This record gives sequence, structure tokens and C-alpha cells, in this order.
Amino acid sequence: MSTKKISDFDSKEIIFYAERIATNMTEMSWNDSVKIVLSVCCDSPTLFPEIKSWSSNEDYITKWLKKYFGGYNNRPSKRISKKIGTVSDEIIDTILSVRLPTLSTDGINHIKDAHRLSMSAENILGLLLEEYIAENLSFYGWYCAWGATTNKVDFCTKKGDLLQVKNRSNSENSSSSSVRKGTPIRKWHRVNAKNGVYYWKELN
Repeated sequence: MSTKKISDFDSKEIIFYAERIATNMTEMSWNDSVKIVLSVCCDSPTLFPEIKSWSSNEDYITKWLKKYFGGYNNRPSKRISKKIGTVSDEIIDTILSVRLPTLSTDGINHIKDAHRLSMSAENILGLLLEEYIAENLSFYGWYCAWGATTNKVDFCTKKGDLLQVKNRSNSENSSSSSVRKGTPIRKWHRVNAKNGVYYWKELN
């Protein structure tokens, strides 16, 4: 099975196959948004994500579409988050009781539960931000690459403008930052992690 990218194939052929595949699958709906994101990838093949174990161009396109619509159909507003499945470390109780000796066992449990809930919320915040921006920017011709269907790019336009979105200034790893070097990919983050300043004006 090949792990190469689909850049060897003609862009018109890719769009043709994609529309045909999406039209014949109930969980997919061919529209301008998916067409533009796919077309931008065709124009800049390095944006195509690596998809392992595909055997033909049609197979790759099918898996790419499943990634896109999987991301869209399971966006935060359309799914129910799972309950936290891990167990808290008992040593946390000891540390909290030393720091806050007047706190009751119930109080310690409330702190731990609130902390775990806060961490869970932070984990989905980036996805919520992405959905919020997608809802508000589509009118201006910016489309979300749902399901990580473009390499390190979250939004694009028909003209090929590329945008990478982060929730906080410290939420980017080295691989995300290195991919922009020598490319037209722009980056925006919602809030400065050090001082709490928001950057909505810059996004506008």
C-alpha cells in the first residue's frame, strides 16, 4: 500500500472523483466549502495531509473526504463529550491537605473535580474556537479545513490565502511553527497567555 501523497494526480481528476464520491455517500454533502478546501490543496499539494495505506487516487480522496466530514459532523456543538475516564492520583489529596489543612475531604474532592473539568474544557476550547470562527468567516470567503484536511492550516480562501489558528500564544509546538517557514501561511492566536490580551481586532 502506498503512503505517497496525491500530488501526482491531476487536480480536475481529484475534484471530479471527490464530487462523485461525496454525492453517493449519505454522511457527506458536496458543497462550495469542501470543494474550495480540496481545490486549495490541489493548487499546493504540500498541503495534502499524509494518509497511510491508500491504494489509488480514488481511495485517497475517499479517506480525505471522510476526514473532512468526520471533523465537520463531529464538531463540538454536534457531539456530547465523554466523561473523564481516568482516576485522580491519591497523592494529590495529600498535597492539597498540606497546603490547605482546614479543607475537608469533600472540599478536596471539589477542587479535584473542578480542576479535571477545567482541563477537559481547555482540551476542547481550540475546537470550539475553530467552529466559532468557521461560522463567522464563511460569509467572507474563509473556509475551515475540517478534520485536519490541510497540513497545519485551519482556514483557507478560494484565492489560496492560508491561516493557522491557535487559542493561546503558548499553544503552538515546534512542528506547527516550522511548517510556516518559507510559506504564505499566516498565524493568529486568540489570547496572549502572559497578559490576557485578546487579538480579535487583528483577526478582523
